[in-house]
Amino acid sequence: MSNAFRSLSNLNYRLWFGGAVISNIGTWLQRTAQDWIVIAELSDKNASAVGLVVFLQFAPQILLLPVTGWAADRMDRRKLLFITQCLMATLALILGILVLSGHVELWQVCACAFALGCVAAFDAPARHAFVSDLVSEKELSNAVGLNSVSFNSARLVGPAIAGILIALIGTGWVFMINVLSFIPLLVALHRFKSRLPKIETDNSKKTPDVAKFLDGFRYIWQHREMAVILVMSFLICSLGMNFSVYLSAMTVHVFQGHADQYGFLISMMAIGSISGALVTASRRSSPTFRFMIYVAAMFAVSCLLVAISTSFWAFAVLLILLGLSLQLFTTSTASYMQVATEKRYRGRVMAVVLATAMGSTALGAPLVGWIADFFGARWAIGVGSISGVLAALLGFWFLRQQANTKRVDPL
Repeated sequence: MSNAFRSLSNLNYRLWFGGAVISNIGTWLQRTAQDWIVIAELSDKNASAVGLVVFLQFAPQILLLPVTGWAADRMDRRKLLFITQCLMATLALILGILVLSGHVELWQVCACAFALGCVAAFDAPARHAFVSDLVSEKELSNAVGLNSVSFNSARLVGPAIAGILIALIGTGWVFMINVLSFIPLLVALHRFKSRLPKIETDNSKKTPDVAKFLDGFRYIWQHREMAVILVMSFLICSLGMNFSVYLSAMTVHVFQGHADQYGFLISMMAIGSISGALVTASRRSSPTFRFMIYVAAMFAVSCLLVAISTSFWAFAVLLILLGLSLQLFTTSTASYMQVATEKRYRGRVMAVVLATAMGSTALGAPLVGWIADFFGARWAIGVGSISGVLAALLGFWFLRQQANTKRVDPL
């Protein structure tokens, strides 16, 4: 088996990976259908409405952070993931019924998005930490990269399929298809019941407290490189990760397109994302701090090129570069943080990392939508270039500070 796919030699991880691919495709079917129904049917082509839905879906990552990190470290992750996946399927079913009945309204989509965000806040850190229950420490960096391959392969296929399905059968049935996509992963989680070794958990405290919540922050603060990476992640994700907002705005306002064009643009971006995930997975060592600085600079350049591209096809092709740089940064961040963290703190640290990425995306979504509505969709992409420049400059500044400290203190 090639180096990039070496974790698949582990049977447990192979079961997880297969179920996750199908589930992720369903997730992207739903996300594409949800964004499209908001901007094309439930609002007057208003990017701010999409930004609001994105905010509600990702804000719980911050609001529930004290609980989600504790849950990922202290609860049986397999059982926790089984529950979250069931709840996500239920919410997809509710949305599907609302749309098919013809009674769906924007506030209902917002409510379902917020509920989904609450469930996902528990699901995401548990998912990331669960990988370390399936593979050895030596395989962990590769497995994290393959998880990103799974997610972004789904982002390549899902939106393109969603665009076609929306035109053929409507958004309601797309939500229903997503319900079915949860079955393989639920079956895999059920099979793990007798296959995984006993994972030790500390149940000395039945409820999370502020001290436990702050453990993740304390650990990151004690490792200053990790703290700087977290700030860089906030800068890039707050504006760059809101592609559903600016791509939907570009589709309806600039290119006068429909759902199939929107799905195609997301898929083009996913081609770059898959490439970035494969690059990370094929590395024999974890990414370095300097590597992530260069990737942040690459992201800034790619955002600028996408924003100023004039034709639809030039825009679509350049999205590959944007997806590549964004995925290289986010995957490298997750890999760096997991490998650099002691296993007993990993769930809490990853909860902080994911909350930063998703929470900053939520906070940036209304701003990106507002910029798209009042200044144009191209400006909504262009501000991402500014965030990339700031992140790269912060990283270079930190490296210089470290170099100066070493020169002053020979110890």
